[in-house]
Amino acid sequence: MTTEEIETVAKAGPAAPAKVTRRLGPATGRSSEGGALNVFSHGILVLWALMVGVPLLWVLWSAFKDSNGILTDPWGLPASLHWENWSNAWNDANMGQYFVNTAIVVGGSVTGTMVLGSMAAYVLARFTFPGNRFIYYLFVAGMSFPVFMLVIPLFFVLRDFPGSSLLATYHGLILVYIAYSLPFTVFFMTAFFRTLPTSVAEAAMIDGASHTRTFFQVMLPMAKPGLISIGIFNFLGQWNQYLLPMVLNQQEDKYVLTQGLAMIALQQGYENDWGALMAGMVIAMLPVLIVYTVFQRQVQSGLTAGALK
Repeated sequence: MTTEEIETVAKAGPAAPAKVTRRLGPATGRSSEGGALNVFSHGILVLWALMVGVPLLWVLWSAFKDSNGILTDPWGLPASLHWENWSNAWNDANMGQYFVNTAIVVGGSVTGTMVLGSMAAYVLARFTFPGNRFIYYLFVAGMSFPVFMLVIPLFFVLRDFPGSSLLATYHGLILVYIAYSLPFTVFFMTAFFRTLPTSVAEAAMIDGASHTRTFFQVMLPMAKPGLISIGIFNFLGQWNQYLLPMVLNQQEDKYVLTQGLAMIALQQGYENDWGALMAGMVIAMLPVLIVYTVFQRQVQSGLTAGALK
């Protein structure tokens, strides 16, 4: 209340408290509703954190237990640390080779996706030409096709590729990953490039910069938050991809991590080395967790940058 309102209440006498109570009533009601909503939302977040965190922790401590400990006391902490699980997974189960294969494929595909996707998005966002919207909606339509509809045609396209077959090759899988990730990348980056100020690009053009130089030296650095965000999404999706390599990459020495984990899981019925399986799962999860932890703030700023502008 202001000084004038206090003086008015003092002059009003006994009727003033009722008026003050009436004025404070709705605010108190809104405060209680907001508190209940906060409790509910925090409860949902805590429940979600438990649903995600508990399985991760269970896999982590199971990676240090032997098979007997996992089967007889699955929720108990390891009595002793079995580091041999990690060496068995890395060497005997070939997780080291699968990790290298995955790094090669995902590294090449994420780089290609970001370069091609950002270039296409920049042109669609900044230039007006006949067919602009048609091409944009073609990319958007690409997100509506489920991957299950594409694996059989992709198999025959790669098998019958002119020159030599691209099945079970690094570059063949990289090209497929790029094509699979481009629609969402172009959709996301087009919306992001539209939020960037045009005055900076115009100033660069006035100073004599070409379209290529303006894009790579001016606009692309300004789009860094969006690039990091969509890069993380592409990395997560391609690192955890299973169906495409399962169909298009059937050569064992070219397996990626998801295929290697599936093969280890199938072998457990005969070898009974569950500790190595858990260690392999942790090896597959660690890069994803590290990348997201390191770039967490950049991802959040990239997702909110368009709204703030």
